[in-house]
Order: sequence, then structure tokens, then C-alpha cells
Amino acid sequence: MDETAKFRPAGAIFDMDGLMLDTERPIIPLWQKAAQSFGWDVPQEMKLRAIGRNGDDIRAMFMAEYGSNFPYEGIRQELNRLTSEQFEKGIPCKPGLRALLDHLAFLGVPLAVATSTGRDRALWKLRIAGILDRFAVFACGDEVRQGKPAPDVFLLAAQRLGKPPSACVGFEDSPAGLQGLCAAGIRSVFVKDLLEPPPEVLAAVWRRCGDLGEAVELFG
Repeated sequence: MDETAKFRPAGAIFDMDGLMLDTERPIIPLWQKAAQSFGWDVPQEMKLRAIGRNGDDIRAMFMAEYGSNFPYEGIRQELNRLTSEQFEKGIPCKPGLRALLDHLAFLGVPLAVATSTGRDRALWKLRIAGILDRFAVFACGDEVRQGKPAPDVFLLAAQRLGKPPSACVGFEDSPAGLQGLCAAGIRSVFVKDLLEPPPEVLAAVWRRCGDLGEAVELFG
């Protein structure tokens, strides 16, 4: 990457699921399993549409698709049970994450998590993955009024870091998250997990990297 493109962010804000933690891919078949236990078939496309969204938005999406008879709360409870059972065995970090965290720490850049996941479950996942103590602050889906693609969770993360959004950088894998960073005025780094954003979302992305380790070269 061009050496002149490097800059020193005042703060770095990370999404969690699918960006730092390899948790989106395993959840897709568990959604199907949980739904089948209630006699429903939920295609993969529905789960992909939910990526990056908070719980309230996901619930509204499913109810709009399947109607008032859809047993969302029961399915969600069963999904949480299945994912807890699986993730208790360990949660792998995405390639290059630790190298990027080490580099930003070396530069003295404070780190934040901005996730659509609720606070208790987010901290639980980060603890299992062994990276909880790498972050100074956390902004979670149950602490903001509007979820991604609204900018709320990213603005909260920047506020808790005590840094202006325009001086921060944000890392995301989902279209909703990239839209939220753009709306917050935070330059974005896109690392693909499961979804390729539409061209109009990619047009606003500051940098795209093959993995988080590649992003090390952006900052100096």
C-alpha cells in the first residue's frame, strides 16, 4: 500500500461478529436448527439479511417476513442456547486481528468495540475469544436507540473514547455497519466476511483489505 496513505487515528473502532470473531458463519446453520425445532424453515438468505443488525431490527424483519404467528422469541431463545453451547468451546479470531491490535497499541491508539450485540453477550464473547482486555471502551446494541445502519453505536464508541468521529477509523464487515460508519463521519475499513456490499456502499469506504492483518500497513 502507498506509504503516503498512512495516518495516525485518534481512535480505532471495531465491529465484533464477522469482523474480529468468526461467529457469523457458524450461526447460519444454527438459525435453521432452532427454527426447525419449532416447525419452521428459515432460509440462509434471511440470516444473511440480519447480519450487522441489532436484536430489535432482526425481530422486526422476521415478523414482517413471516407474520404474527412466527415464534420469534422461542426460536431466538433456542438459538442463544445453541450458540452458547458451541461458543463455550471457543471462539476463533479472524486472521490478522491480533497483529492489527498489537500495531495500533504500539502506536498508542485507543481501541473501542461497536457491536449490534447486547453488552452482556458481547463481553462474554470477547472474553472467550481472549481479547476483552485489548479494548478501552465498548458500545453495544442495547445501549443505543437505533441500530446499524444508523450511526448511533459508532458515535457512542467515539464519545466514550473521548475522540471526534472524524479523527477515528472504523473496521466493518457488513453493509449495515459500513453505512453506519459513513453516517457517523468515521473513515471505514472494509474486510469481507459473508457479504459483498452494494456499489453505492463501497463507494463511501475509505479502504478495503483482504484481512485485518493487511490493514496494519494503513497506519503509522
